[in-house]
Amino acid sequence: MLFATVAMCGCVANNGKTKGTEKSAVIETFNENKKVQDSAVEAPGFTLNDLDGKPLVLTSLRGKYVVLDFWGSWCIWCIKGFPKMKEYYSKYSGKFEILGIDCNDSEETWKDAVTKLELPWKHVYCPKDSKVLEEYEIQGFPTKIIVGPDGKIVNTIIGEDPAFYSILDDLFGN
Repeated sequence: MLFATVAMCGCVANNGKTKGTEKSAVIETFNENKKVQDSAVEAPGFTLNDLDGKPLVLTSLRGKYVVLDFWGSWCIWCIKGFPKMKEYYSKYSGKFEILGIDCNDSEETWKDAVTKLELPWKHVYCPKDSKVLEEYEIQGFPTKIIVGPDGKIVNTIIGEDPAFYSILDDLFGN
């Protein structure tokens, strides 16, 4: 079974739209919509364009741990979590990669946000007609999915939750 942690989150996915919510609504929505998954589930493959407009294929990151960070510039909890993510990205430099997957922004807004927020990791743009959110069953933002070096999903964390950093500490050592 896939491990999932739900914490305070500013936004919930709802038929491709987002809205501000309270913590209990996030948990309720997640519990109503989550599917039971096997712990050996392979991360669905995708190809999305990076900041330079070049295609980035998820499988090109095989061989290392990858955090898929589903976020948007409109999501206050996503933005609030970036300082701690930057800290851990530096702390465990070379041990994992973060792939920021922008959701529900225009391309221009997304690129401006990455620059303004000085996010040092890889980024791709997820257009509204993409099936990536559906394939990963994204219920709220931010959602962080840890993918192992073998391409299998290790953990899913919905919301801005300190447990995410505990998981990284467990994986890579204090």
